Amino acid sequence: MRALIKPASGPGLELTDVPEPSPGTGEVKIKVQWAGLCGTDLHILSWDDFAAEHVSPGQIIGHEFFGEIVELGDGVEQDDRADVLRVGDLVSVEGHVVCGRCRNCRGGRHHMCIRTSSIGVDRDGAFAEYVTVPAHNVWVQPPEIDPELGAIFDPFGNAVHTAFQYPLTGEDVIITGAGPIGIMSALIARHSGARHVVLTDIAEPRLELARRAFEDYGAVELVNPAEESLASVQERLGMREGFDVAFEMSGSPRAMASIIDSLTHGGKIAMLGLPASPYEIDWNRVITRMFTIKGVYGRQMFDTWYTATTILLSSEPLREALRTLITHRFPAAEWERAFEAAASGSAGKVLIDWRNA
Repeated sequence: MRALIKPASGPGLELTDVPEPSPGTGEVKIKVQWAGLCGTDLHILSWDDFAAEHVSPGQIIGHEFFGEIVELGDGVEQDDRADVLRVGDLVSVEGHVVCGRCRNCRGGRHHMCIRTSSIGVDRDGAFAEYVTVPAHNVWVQPPEIDPELGAIFDPFGNAVHTAFQYPLTGEDVIITGAGPIGIMSALIARHSGARHVVLTDIAEPRLELARRAFEDYGAVELVNPAEESLASVQERLGMREGFDVAFEMSGSPRAMASIIDSLTHGGKIAMLGLPASPYEIDWNRVITRMFTIKGVYGRQMFDTWYTATTILLSSEPLREALRTLITHRFPAAEWERAFEAAASGSAGKVLIDWRNA
């Protein structure tokens, strides 16, 4: 089969022929249809310290994908119940493979497993015609969630996990970073009944992507903080106090500082954006104004998946708004163009078509 691999330690990837995998005990084999590009894949291409620590030469990369189950391994339940996997099921996949034995796993906190192994990072991934994964990680999608939406269910899950750290109904929400996940979280905040939703970014292409997403969906304030201060935005919106809830999606120290400056006393912050390096925080303000800061990683297995599915099934306009975030589609043979688009800073979600690789 054709697959995109890391051929050797160092920058670069290679599309090549590799043996077709067979499912092991407790695994399923999936024929990949669409796969989404993630920032993690760009790190693996460039071979930074993160990639060097996790990825082995010869490994297949890719972890955001949708496909069809074509084979069940030994030990995978096979009967007539509605909740078992079957050949022919159309699925997305949770990319974090957990041990099931550590304290967090046994406590039901699988997303905080201390031995997490990531598909496409620590083990073979889905930039290939076929991939095998644990049956536990498979999420069967309803017909309303088509292959393209199913391929971006992983990042949508990140947005859902972040957005629902705190109640949103009637709250004033500030989101820093208008990448695809930031825009997704703004859509969720609007869907959940937030009063004011403000989404900031200093990159005009990102704000334009957000404008398209919200064109037919609902009001959101799109702000370039280099051109307009959050204080003036609050005044324009008639806000007497600061924001109630913040999602930091950019990893930018300046964005985090703007959040801390604009929150009301008792404000709540959920942080998903990963900074490139450590930075200072005004801890005096955090303490005296009693802010809550919570780090967010991945998706809560599997509550986030249920919530994400339910939200999308409840709103066709939300599904269509989410679809606008898919800006590029490439056949597998043009994977280099796909990576160039993803690295350009002006793309939304970039998909690779593996159906006829």
